[in-house]
Amino acid sequence: MKENIQDTLVEIIKSSLSGLGLAQTDSPSVQLDLPADERFGDFSANIALRLSKGLGKPPIEIANSIIGAIKEELKKSALADYISEVKAEGAGFINFYLRKEYFYEQLNLIAKGGIEALIPQVCRDRRVLIEFVSANPTGPLSVAHARQAAVGDSLANILSCLGFSVEREYYLNDEGNQINILGKSVGLRLKELKGEKEEFPENYYQGDYIYDIAKKAKKDKCASGDLGYYAAGYILEIIKKELADFGITFNSWYSQKALRESGKIDRALALFREKGFLYEEGGALWFKSTQFGDDKDRVVIKSDASFTYLAPDIAYHQDKYARGFNRLINLWGPDHHGYINRLKAAVAALGHSPESLSIVIVQLASIFRNGKPQEMSTRKGQYITLREVLDEVGRDAARFFFLMRRTQSHLDFDLEAAKKQTPENPVYYVQYAHARICSILRSAEKWNPLGLKAGVPSPEQKAEGIKIGPGIDLSVLKEKEEMRLLKKLLQFPYILHICLSTQDPYMLTVYLAELSEAFHKFYDRHRVLNQADNLTQARLLLIEAVKAALAKGLELLGVSRPQMM
Repeated sequence: MKENIQDTLVEIIKSSLSGLGLAQTDSPSVQLDLPADERFGDFSANIALRLSKGLGKPPIEIANSIIGAIKEELKKSALADYISEVKAEGAGFINFYLRKEYFYEQLNLIAKGGIEALIPQVCRDRRVLIEFVSANPTGPLSVAHARQAAVGDSLANILSCLGFSVEREYYLNDEGNQINILGKSVGLRLKELKGEKEEFPENYYQGDYIYDIAKKAKKDKCASGDLGYYAAGYILEIIKKELADFGITFNSWYSQKALRESGKIDRALALFREKGFLYEEGGALWFKSTQFGDDKDRVVIKSDASFTYLAPDIAYHQDKYARGFNRLINLWGPDHHGYINRLKAAVAALGHSPESLSIVIVQLASIFRNGKPQEMSTRKGQYITLREVLDEVGRDAARFFFLMRRTQSHLDFDLEAAKKQTPENPVYYVQYAHARICSILRSAEKWNPLGLKAGVPSPEQKAEGIKIGPGIDLSVLKEKEEMRLLKKLLQFPYILHICLSTQDPYMLTVYLAELSEAFHKFYDRHRVLNQADNLTQARLLLIEAVKAALAKGLELLGVSRPQMM
């Protein structure tokens, strides 16, 4: 079956609602979910529960009233041979049960075209710019920045996998008050190096790295007036190296200083003035953001003639659209939550849909060591850095653990758990499943009487026109653990679409852990090799498809795929 089964079912449910007498505006969107309990089918729709209040009827009554229409629509659709039952169950859920033949057919698709054969390219014509991390170059990256980095990079990978054209950008706030304070901090440490004793203000940057910059500035004979930019450049090189070691590469580094010097901020504000979106009051220049849904108007130029943060952001986002991006995603920390409406208002004033800009708030992460949370303060320099986490647990564990909670939830990162080489460590558990399958397949190459490798054919096999596993009867895959593993495997594209809709890669970590668990349980109860030829070939095909899904999922998360452990 080539059609996307979820999309087809959604359309069938929509058609079945016509008999309820709903106006188009009264009908909520239809969505399919995976039942938490496998006893309740393979897909579930909660549309009856969502319609209950508006129709004034119990959800189960609504579900029963539309099931007949759903069944009639199914008979006329491409799904007629794949749906075994449709039931109204529980509080009013409509559950769909798939025949085994559907799963066998999907497994054959993977055998012919790899796991990518199941992943539809949803949007080839959309150019997406994801801006993330964007930490001020005033100190090494903290774990909060590291979490944003892991989320942003993995989200970019997932969108690319789904067919979007994606670029990654780091917005560099390389001017202003923070850079001035950085320069003054280095200046005071320089005086200390010369034997002069100065009182160090609390709002200055106090980490040990400031001493390192001061020593380098002294060696390079940096002029005192240039210390801020000198220090920012020094720190930026550290940031780039840390991100590279974390597996993250940006397509562009966008300088706020260069933005201002280009005149783009002045031109953006001139455009707003021309459109009548600006006014003066109290010596300041205000943007009429309330015209675009904000709760109050916002200052863009203060009474001292300096820009607020909003002014360069207006110009920056105008430039994003001018570069041809039609979907923008910004990853911000929780302290920026109140800034969302004003920036969406600015986007609307620029003539673009506010929906074309998505702002994802990534909550903070706390590091625990021996059960004690570590204090985090950038200026005092008392915080765990990305570099320390990488040195202690490695890239794989760091990236996986930073993604193990929803971005909207606070994350507690347990360093000791991340270092364990046991099934209690989720990333180890997933990687071990991949390595275990690799080991089985290596043994299968020696044993396989057909001389064929299950899964995707080699270039030589394709050239010779050889199909993988000729004569394999997949109906021999009927054990509970086999079917559970096969069903979990085929949820992979659905999970990617959840990540797309939520703009959060978190569910992929959950899925990979569940797929690994399903594989380990299958393998603990059933042998793959040295069975009847057809059963061995079918199981080899199954586990290589699982390996492909594990490998692709780990790749999207930026985690390695070991073949031996």
